[in-house]
Amino acid sequence: MNNLSTPFKLKNLELKNRTVMAPMCQYSVDLKDGVPNDWHFVHYASRAVGGTGLIIVEMTGVDPDGRITDGDLGLWSDDQIPPYQRLVSEVQKHGSKIGIQIGHAGRKAEDAIQPVAPSSVQGVALPEETKYGELKSPRALTIEEINRVISQFKDAARRAVEAGFDTIELHGAHGYLLHQFMSPSINIREDVYGTDLSKFGVEVIQAVKSVMPKNMPLIMRLSAIEYIDGGYDLEHALHMGERFKAAGVDIFHISSGGEGIPGKLKPLNTPGYQVPFARMFKERLGLPVIAVGKLENAELALATIANDDADLVAVARGMLNDPYWTLHAIKTTTKIVEPPFQYSRGIR
Repeated sequence: MNNLSTPFKLKNLELKNRTVMAPMCQYSVDLKDGVPNDWHFVHYASRAVGGTGLIIVEMTGVDPDGRITDGDLGLWSDDQIPPYQRLVSEVQKHGSKIGIQIGHAGRKAEDAIQPVAPSSVQGVALPEETKYGELKSPRALTIEEINRVISQFKDAARRAVEAGFDTIELHGAHGYLLHQFMSPSINIREDVYGTDLSKFGVEVIQAVKSVMPKNMPLIMRLSAIEYIDGGYDLEHALHMGERFKAAGVDIFHISSGGEGIPGKLKPLNTPGYQVPFARMFKERLGLPVIAVGKLENAELALATIANDDADLVAVARGMLNDPYWTLHAIKTTTKIVEPPFQYSRGIR
């Protein structure tokens, strides 16, 4: 029976345990330059010291105006590579592996003068404001611009490889651009990118895979369902997953939700509420999956792995609360823990 301390291997990605730090924006970039600073260095390195198997760096924009806010990370220039190399090296020094989530916010780019999206008029009710700013009406991307965004994803992936990351994750969930293209409620285009809702995602995946080492796995985060009235259901997400698997995705990271205000169907927001979605992807697609969503209870995280609901468990807010969540969770569930020797007097 697998437990939280069981190693995991896929291609050249070898993790010492089954825990993942989920990507969480820190909104802490200096001078809008998009590069990690000392805050990011301490933030991620401390979770490596805390024993996390895989750390996924927060959503990193492939374009300056593709970020959620100007306080977010970016990877749109070769000049940005060195600060990431420093971060990657420190995390790996402590035995963790590190990935980076690359994405484009689309119409949810709050600080962009003119956000872009699949469609300029969207068929869902959207909040006028978010926690961090105001949403502006988007402009529909032209075919030429879509091709440029795909190239931006490709270039960002190449930079991530040069920076030394162990894996790359595409953000195809939570109402950002990749999600917007695959959602029939948001994408109302009449060209090929509207008649085939998987086309943009497939082309991004293929472009990114073309610059990744063959033995480096690609992760994709997907929303299993939308909660807006008329939003897509689990079967639609699974169909998208099948197309994305064929294009080259190796691991799916399963969340839920997207743009718009939840309608009659609302997220449960109870511990483990998204785990059944992860299991469905695992069973249907036959690929490893990462489960996420209120899994900070160690026993629940263990059960998710031991029951074979998912291959890896991602913890977000729980790791904000406790940088050493992994060490504590393994100690709680197995009674055996190997902390850094510097901390062995306190964690044993």
